[in-house]
Amino acid sequence: MNIKVFTTTKQVQDYAAHCKKNGQTIGLVPTMGALHDGHLSLMKVAKEKSDIVIASVFVNPVQFGPNEDYDAYPRQFEADCQKLDQAGVDAVFHPAKEEMYPEGYTTYVTVDGSLTNRLCGASRPGHFRGVATVVTKLLNITQADRAFFGQKDAQQVVVISRFVRDLNMTAQIEIVPIFRSANGLALSSRNVYLSAQEKNKALVLSQSLQLAKEAYKKGEVKTSQLKNIVRAHLQTEAAATVEYVELYSFPDLNEIDEVRGKALLAIAVKIGTVRLIDNIILEA
Repeated sequence: MNIKVFTTTKQVQDYAAHCKKNGQTIGLVPTMGALHDGHLSLMKVAKEKSDIVIASVFVNPVQFGPNEDYDAYPRQFEADCQKLDQAGVDAVFHPAKEEMYPEGYTTYVTVDGSLTNRLCGASRPGHFRGVATVVTKLLNITQADRAFFGQKDAQQVVVISRFVRDLNMTAQIEIVPIFRSANGLALSSRNVYLSAQEKNKALVLSQSLQLAKEAYKKGEVKTSQLKNIVRAHLQTEAAATVEYVELYSFPDLNEIDEVRGKALLAIAVKIGTVRLIDNIILEA
C-alpha cells in the first residue's frame, strides 16, 4: 500500500509541517472507521480540493454516552486502510485513545445553545462536546486547510462550523451531500447492524423525506404539515420507532413556522434496535 499510516500526533504534525513547507494544501476527513462509499465520496471531494488528504480513523470515546455502542462500534482498520489507499488518500491517522486523551486530560470544547440541545443533542447529552473536542484536536494536529463532513450528520457540520468561526480557526469546513444506495438508503456505518430485511424496512426514512420534499415543491411551506407528512409515512412501517421529526432553519437551527429560506428537515428513527438518522435540505 502507498498510504502512510500514523499512530502518534508527533508523526502527523511532522508530516503536515513538511507538506506546508512544500506549499501543499491539506484536506482532512475525520472518520470513526468502518468505511463505506459515503466516506469514500468525502475522500473524492477532498482530493479534488486539496493537494494532500489526511483521513483519521478514530472511534472517539468522549462522544459516546454511557449506554451507547462505543465498545460494539465496528472496527475494521485493515479493510479501511485498503479502501483509503485505493481512494488515493495520502495518509491515515489512527491513534489509540490514550494518544488523544492521555492520563490527566481535562480540556474540552463546548458549543452551547440551540445548535446542540435539539435534534440528536436532545437525547445525547455531551455528544457534541465530544465531537467538538476531537475535531478541534484533529484540525490542530493536521493543520488542515479544509475539512470535509457529510450532510447526513448535518447537525454535526453546523456545530463544527460554528466553533471554527467562534474560535477564529482558519480551516474551511465543507459539507458534502448524502451518499445513498440505489434504493435511497443513506449509507451509515451502523447499517452493518441491519439485517437484509431491516435494510429494506429502513427505506421508509428516505421515502418519508422525499414525500415532504415533493409537497414542498408543490407549495406546502408550513412546518407542521411537512412534519406530519413525514410522520404519517414513517408510521406505515411497524418496525420503525420515531425518535424525532424536526424542521429548522439552516444552518442556524432556529424554530420556524414556515419554510421561507433554507431549512433542514431531519429525522431519527430506530429500525428494530438500530438508530438511524437522515435529512434533506429544503430551499427554493
